[in-house]
Amino acid sequence: MTNLRTDEFDYQLPPELIAQTPIEPRDASRLMVVERATGEIGHGRFRDLLDYTRSGDILVANDSRVIPARLLGRKASGGRIEILLLKPLEDRRWEALVGGKRVRTNTELHLEKGGVRVNARVVEDLGEARRVLEFDRPIGLLLDELGEVPLPPYIHEPLRDTERYQTIFSRADGSAAASTAGLHFTPELLLSLRERGVILAFVTLHIGLDTFKPVATEYVANHAIHSEWASLTPEVAEQINRAKLAVGRLVAVGTTAVRTLETAALRSAGVPGSLREASQIQVDLCPWRPVAAFDGPTDLFIYPGFSFRVVDVLLTNFHLPKSSLLMLTSAFAGRALMQRAYQAAIAERYRFFSFGDAMLIL
Repeated sequence: MTNLRTDEFDYQLPPELIAQTPIEPRDASRLMVVERATGEIGHGRFRDLLDYTRSGDILVANDSRVIPARLLGRKASGGRIEILLLKPLEDRRWEALVGGKRVRTNTELHLEKGGVRVNARVVEDLGEARRVLEFDRPIGLLLDELGEVPLPPYIHEPLRDTERYQTIFSRADGSAAASTAGLHFTPELLLSLRERGVILAFVTLHIGLDTFKPVATEYVANHAIHSEWASLTPEVAEQINRAKLAVGRLVAVGTTAVRTLETAALRSAGVPGSLREASQIQVDLCPWRPVAAFDGPTDLFIYPGFSFRVVDVLLTNFHLPKSSLLMLTSAFAGRALMQRAYQAAIAERYRFFSFGDAMLIL
């Protein structure tokens, strides 16, 4: 699969199918059900998820919370700039996307909102719009006053309630974008799943640059995915391992949960260091410990040819053309079946992307 071309994951989407606002209630969104074994495609509502789960399954979601990572300011020369914080580095430094003209190393940036003033300096140019910024004081606790929740660039309607771009189980601050597959859950649906005997568990992956960035290389394997911080606790690892040993299915809520879980499986199998080439790694899964707890960066890039070790069912949204997220779902379901599913979604007028509808891949 090393010769896969990026344009093999392209498709044409009518602009009116890009969802601009969230649907109410959350679980009223549509749900496409894709059967890998038979190739059948069905249609329902998200609340129908209950019909596709069974006692002993373990549903694992990403509990990362979107921070007010969008900052507006000016250069010392007066030119406007826009900052999207991606991840904290050491001390007062952050990796960020910086929009504006001639934002070079050592450029001074000034931010002010609601009486709060912070200065920053560009200390490193990482290429394209990526920069390392050093602030004159820690800004983590100031973001609620200085920043805004960053909506994706394809959403043009203002969001009346910023909590609609958070999952109901988000708790760990750190993402620049929402784990959108989780946006469909309501407290009532989670309760119904638990009453059915489904185990609920949470991992954390703080979503960064690659959610926004299409794959630009000609060949998929040449894409450099950026590492993101993830965590799977010993308690959750034990929950997963017990459920898998009891032949329960692992239902991953979203591509970020998949990357965290499959990273944990590779760590359990003893794969050291970077996981960048993990799609080419053949390792034996430990039969009594499918996943291992970990806390740190993951650069796992999943595309067709990857061998899934722990995820049995994937719940996801409809993703952008040529995105690493579409490549991941194609790796899980098969590229031909995903192409057919997306064609069906367009024909059936599904809503796409962050506030759009969902897909359950069985």
